[in-house]
Amino acid sequence: MPDERPKLSWSDLAGATVGVWGFGREGAANLRKLRSLGIEPVLVDDNPQDASVLPTAGPGLAALAACDVVVKTPGISRYREDAAGLRSAGVALVGGLGLWLAEADLDRVVCITGTKGKSTTASVLGHLLNGFGQRALVGGNIGVLPYDPGIDQGPYDYWVIEVSSYQATDLPVSPPVVAVTSLHPDHLPWHGGVEQYYRDKLSACSQPGADLTIANGDSDLLRERFPLMGPRVEWVSESDSPGATWMDVLGLPGRHNRRNALIAQRCLRALGIPGSEGEDALRAAAVGYHGLPSRLATIGEVDGVTFVDDSLSTNVLPTLAALDAFPEARVALIVGGQDRGIDYGELAEGVLGRLASTLVLTLPDSGPRISAEFKERGGVAIDCPDLESAVTAGFEWIRSGEGQGVVLLSPAAPSFGHFRDYRDRGDAFAAAMRTLA
Repeated sequence: MPDERPKLSWSDLAGATVGVWGFGREGAANLRKLRSLGIEPVLVDDNPQDASVLPTAGPGLAALAACDVVVKTPGISRYREDAAGLRSAGVALVGGLGLWLAEADLDRVVCITGTKGKSTTASVLGHLLNGFGQRALVGGNIGVLPYDPGIDQGPYDYWVIEVSSYQATDLPVSPPVVAVTSLHPDHLPWHGGVEQYYRDKLSACSQPGADLTIANGDSDLLRERFPLMGPRVEWVSESDSPGATWMDVLGLPGRHNRRNALIAQRCLRALGIPGSEGEDALRAAAVGYHGLPSRLATIGEVDGVTFVDDSLSTNVLPTLAALDAFPEARVALIVGGQDRGIDYGELAEGVLGRLASTLVLTLPDSGPRISAEFKERGGVAIDCPDLESAVTAGFEWIRSGEGQGVVLLSPAAPSFGHFRDYRDRGDAFAAAMRTLA
C-alpha cells in the first residue's frame, strides 16, 4: 500500500466520527485533545484496562472501521494487517503529532530525529533557545505533546519536537528545519525491516515544507542515504569548530555529545537566532543545563568505583558511544535486555577493540546472543541471571584490579519483559549500587 499521509489537522476533525486507538501517554493526550474539541471518540486498545475501552481483537476493530478518522498511538504499527485494512477501507489513519504539525507555524518548529541522540539534542536546543531569550517548548517523543490541553499552551516562540521513527510515519508535513542525529538498525519488527526503518526515520526530512536537514556527518549510513534527506543537507561532525569550548558548560561526556551540541547550534543558526555563532553568547546560554536521566548519568561512587546509568541506550550505536566517553578507564559494561534480533557483532568488535580493560556482563534475554558474538571473535562475555548479579560482578572485578573504574549500564537493548521501562531499569541499577554501599 502506498505511503498515504492524510493532511488533516485537529481542527479538521470537527463533525467527524473519530476513534482513538491505543493508550499510554500519547493516547491519553489524544483523548484529552478530542474532548477539548467537543468530540467524544470511540476508544480501542489492544489490551484495554478499562470497561469503556474496546479490545482491538473483537468489537474494537469493527468500531474503528466505522470511523471517518482514527487517531492511533505511535506504538501501533501502520504496517499491521489490521491497520492496513482500515486504510484500505477508507479510514484516515493519523497520529496526534501529525495533526498538530499540519496547522502549526512551521517556521517556528524544529523536528529532531535519529536512532539515538535525539532526546539530548532536543533538550540542548530548547535550553539554548531559552538562554537566548526565546520561550521554547521541548516536546514530542521526549515528553509533553504540544497539543495536549493538560500542559501549558504558551505562548511559545519556538517548538522543539523530538520525533521517533513511529511518529515520523504519521507526519504529513515537515518544518523547514529538521535535524538527524544518527542512524542505526532499530525497531525492525514495527517497521518490517531495516531499510523500511531507514526510510521511515528519514521521512521527517522530506515531507511538504521541508528545506534544510542538519545531519550527523560522521555517520556513513546517513551519507549513503543522502537522497532520502530532503532538499538541502548540512553535515555536522564532532571535529567541527575545534577551538570552541562553550559546549563544555553543558557537562555532557563523550565526543558524540559534542556533535549533538553542535547540531543544536546549527539549528539555532538556521532559525536566525541573534548571537548563536558567538562563543561567549553560547557559553552564557548553556549555563544551567542539566543532562537527561539515564543518559550517561553518573549516579554515585562506592569504594572508588563510579556507577553510570545509561539505561536509555537501547541500541549498539549509543552503547559504543558511551564506552567512548571513558577511553582510558577500566569499564564493567552491562548489556542485554529484550531481544529484537539486531546484530551484536558490531558491539563485540567495538568492545574488543578498546585499549582499556573491559569486562562484559550480559543480561537476559539477548545476553546469550551477545556472548556468542564475543566468543566467535575470541573474546569473552559473562552471562548473568539478572541486573543485581551483574552489578555485583562488575563492582568486584573493578575493585580486584589496579586503579579506579566504571560500572556502566548501557544495555544496547530495551528493558521490556524485565522492567516497566528504561527508568525502572535505571532505578534497579541505582538500588543495586546502594546495596553494595
